[in-house]
Amino acid sequence: MDGTPRLGHGFRFQWEPAQSCHVLLYPEGMIRLNQSAGEILARCDGNRDIAAIVADLEQAFASPGLRPEVEAFLTMAIGKRWLRLDAPTP
Repeated sequence: MDGTPRLGHGFRFQWEPAQSCHVLLYPEGMIRLNQSAGEILARCDGNRDIAAIVADLEQAFASPGLRPEVEAFLTMAIGKRWLRLDAPTP
């Protein structure tokens, strides 16, 4: 999987103090995210490609080999339209 993930149309990502977690807001409601999902989505800013997101997470948590888990989450999030994946830049 390659490309640059960004939030899908109509979604807003933010920290929700009342929930003590990151959430995805959309017109019909809210999705509470666990810590891992929040950490991944926080990096899906449309500026970093998947390799850069994985490298940042591996460094931040001193945990090599995260790519399969990150890709699994991204695949799910893209399927639910939480994220869209822009084509890799040449």
